[in-house]
Amino acid sequence: MTEAADLTALAPRGVTLLGCGKMGGAMLEGWLASGLPPASVTVLDPNPSDRLKALAGEGLKLNPERLGEADVCILAVKPQMMGEAAPKVAGLAAGGTLYVSIAAGTPISAFERLFGEGAAIVRAMPNTPAAVGRGITALIGNARVSEAQMEAAETLLAAVGETVRLEDESQMDAVTALSGSGPAYVFHLIEAMEAAGVAAGLPQDLAARLARVTVQGAGELARLSPEDPAQLRVNVTSPGGTTAAALSVLMAEGEGLTELATRAVAAAAARSRELAG
Repeated sequence: MTEAADLTALAPRGVTLLGCGKMGGAMLEGWLASGLPPASVTVLDPNPSDRLKALAGEGLKLNPERLGEADVCILAVKPQMMGEAAPKVAGLAAGGTLYVSIAAGTPISAFERLFGEGAAIVRAMPNTPAAVGRGITALIGNARVSEAQMEAAETLLAAVGETVRLEDESQMDAVTALSGSGPAYVFHLIEAMEAAGVAAGLPQDLAARLARVTVQGAGELARLSPEDPAQLRVNVTSPGGTTAAALSVLMAEGEGLTELATRAVAAAAARSRELAG
């Protein structure tokens, strides 16, 4: 997590959050937990939650009639709503505000048309584990983004997980397909393991618990271990044993899990490119 002093220093004029749904809300909670005062945040949301209303009582600026200055404006509304919502914060560009978009499938060029070619814009792709502080966000900025602004964007997004920089915006479709959509693949894996356990004779509640905790534990082991996933797989696979029998199916040439995952990620990346127009 980012230290409180860093968050306050990086945005002395405050942060404006356009949209406060699940992802925007997760970021807001991360900032507050890291020490950013509610009074440093302005939220524009047409249907504010009870939590936002409570924070307004602590100084958070909720749907003000007139926007003040901001160092950073996070664009956290759905892509299909961006055309209607973005003009509400377009005036911030004149004050040098950095815009950070987390709208999937929306290229930087679209925001340059909305805010002007002189606007500093970072495109980011977080994922849903941000809700528990374990997300990962990929970022890329346009030519107007300074190194200090890029670091500010990383600091804000690091409040909900890890961050990585991309070399080129063209990589964003693959990022969207891998880490952006990736949690859904893991959730489906848990579903599949649960169903397989039931088919093998386990009660559903037991199969569900075993599948969920196994995936959770394996993920944590992969995160903390100095060994790569291939070696971790080898470590748990005894020659001729039960794991080897299962892997002979999952790693079957031409039809195994790697080929299936490759096709799935390719399909998601292709759809991301379609959405970007």
